[in-house]
Amino acid sequence: MLRSSGAQTALLDCQHQTWSDIPWPGQRAYGHGPLPKCPLPAPPGLEHVPRRFSRYGLPFQAVSQALSSLDPPDAVLMTTTMTYWYPGGLTMARLIRDRWPQTPIVLGGTYATLCPDHATAQDAFDLVLSGPLERSDNWSALWSLFNLSPPAQPDPAELSLALDSYQAPGYSIILGSRGCPYSCAYCASKTLHPAFEQRPASRVIAEVRSELARGVRDFAFYDDALLIQPETWLLPLLHDLTHQQAPVRLHTPNALHVSRLSPAICKLLHRAGLTTVRLGLESADFEHRLDAKLSREQWEEGVHNLRQAGFTDDQLGAYILFGLPGQRDQEIKQAIRLARASGVRPHLAQYSPIPGSALFEHALQHSDYPLEADPIFQNNSIWPCVPGGFSWAADRSWKTLLRS
Repeated sequence: MLRSSGAQTALLDCQHQTWSDIPWPGQRAYGHGPLPKCPLPAPPGLEHVPRRFSRYGLPFQAVSQALSSLDPPDAVLMTTTMTYWYPGGLTMARLIRDRWPQTPIVLGGTYATLCPDHATAQDAFDLVLSGPLERSDNWSALWSLFNLSPPAQPDPAELSLALDSYQAPGYSIILGSRGCPYSCAYCASKTLHPAFEQRPASRVIAEVRSELARGVRDFAFYDDALLIQPETWLLPLLHDLTHQQAPVRLHTPNALHVSRLSPAICKLLHRAGLTTVRLGLESADFEHRLDAKLSREQWEEGVHNLRQAGFTDDQLGAYILFGLPGQRDQEIKQAIRLARASGVRPHLAQYSPIPGSALFEHALQHSDYPLEADPIFQNNSIWPCVPGGFSWAADRSWKTLLRS
């Protein structure tokens, strides 16, 4: 959007190696990989948690030196993802302020959208944008920083990802839609993107072809609802990849809606190169689910269709919700048994209490942490809604059960 409005842009992604002389852990088989981390003192209120608190990504000193070598830009736009990662955003904002005291800092992203009052109260940002940048009030607020009238926005159909900001990426992403038509109690998708919007197939295909030309072979789908209305863009993309005989590996880190796995779409996904299949099982208690997306019959049919299409055990995994407020261990074990009986590897998806989700009020009643006062306590790795919180003994027990 900024480029199309005449702005010059540069990207610093602190979870990307960027400079060849920076030590970096070896990538995994599909181009992604672990990040370097720097242990830090635990924030107040988390000192008792038996886990190491760390900042991940580029070394602080390397980022500091890089910024010091640059002329001040007209503005710095920062994104945020998990709400409980906001200390990293504050650290970066303070670094920017120290280097370029007159440069306005604009905060957007998930934390800014779900916790706008908390973000504004930090007094580290000149502007906090809640929601997508293309929202008219956000677009106007951004340009008002420069005392400029906002230029005409690009047509939503023309919006695309600036994937060329990354040089020689080990993998790339595909994003054909934003939002989700479902309203699951544990999810904040409706708050982040109230409408379910899909992009034109031509734009998605052009992006993927461009990445293929750069040598990318691994692609991860970032859609929350990949299989909804697949005729809009997903099926044309899969047909294009199959027709090109493109040597790609496709991955679905976000869970697929199992009820949408028809025989035809399973076959097409397999032919196009889908390699990592993650399914949204979540619970085996189909009568008392927190959503209405799946029945037992649909689960069995979806897994059967994947098998018939040629997918193997090592490609299939199922996400099972763990750490929900008031959740019984037996419910989790029941879901693990069902996944195993279906020949699907179970993965625990740890629950994070998310402001804006229907379950958040329930989470407040089941947590010993002040979830609403400070997003740092929404971190799923501390098991905020599990009685007693995280323990290594319980963690080992669950991992043993998953492997058994």
